[in-house]
Amino acid sequence: MNPKHTPLIKDFFDPETWTFTYVVHEGDASPCVIIDSVLNYDSKSGRTRTQSADEVIAFVKAHQLQTTWILETHAHADHLTAAPYLQTHLGGKLAIGDHITSVQTVFKGIFNLDERFQTNGAQFDHLLKEDELLTFGNLSLKALFVPGHTPACMAYEIGDAIFVGDTLFMPDVGSARCDFPGGDAKTLYRSIQKILSYPEQTKLYMCHDYPPTDRPVACMSTVAGEKVGNIHVHDGVTESQFVEMRTTRDKILEMPVLILPSIQVNIRAGHFPEPDANGIAYLKIPLNAL
Repeated sequence: MNPKHTPLIKDFFDPETWTFTYVVHEGDASPCVIIDSVLNYDSKSGRTRTQSADEVIAFVKAHQLQTTWILETHAHADHLTAAPYLQTHLGGKLAIGDHITSVQTVFKGIFNLDERFQTNGAQFDHLLKEDELLTFGNLSLKALFVPGHTPACMAYEIGDAIFVGDTLFMPDVGSARCDFPGGDAKTLYRSIQKILSYPEQTKLYMCHDYPPTDRPVACMSTVAGEKVGNIHVHDGVTESQFVEMRTTRDKILEMPVLILPSIQVNIRAGHFPEPDANGIAYLKIPLNAL
């Protein structure tokens, strides 16, 4: 942790996908990073909108921030990323963990993508390695490899905060599913323990919140709060207990509503597939494949 420089964190909530996007910076006119953006998508019409991303752009411009990195914690299955749209308007480089190549390889097969789709991560500007450091202004970011939900999940440590992606949820929601290709409950348990080994006051920023009660939507917990209150993985829950719970629970979960469009776009770093001869880009719907 770097106690000298405390990051300022602005969260944006997309109610359609229950997703948080974060802008992390030091103050007006400073460099910033953007984590887990959202491109609005209407599954009924196939139309995209930029309402959520435009809110981020307005904030960055209003505070004269210089975007250095646009980061993904993983290839999301529940929303499309707006990273290329943000890059067009704000600059910065697109980055994700280097294990994205394994996810690309799996889904290239599932969607039967042709030779134009590369599985080397070239769609992104940079692939982050485990424990790699990025600096922006006086702040630094450490990339933490936390697989389990997917085989390529990363969390980002900045100052006294960790942006955990889908590794953990708020204590009353628990943990992420592990039944996507390459997911593994045992691996997720170990990744969670890695995060919970940080000092108890460490702030944990969620990618999603799905409030199970009438409580307001919340984006931040702490290591202490998760260790005491997480319904799936609080102190005392063993690896075998977690794996049994997670495996049983995953068997009854439905696929995310936007998994098919999201994955096809997100493994391309947010870019759409090459358009057909008529100028329209198409997404595939594999039948009986998932």
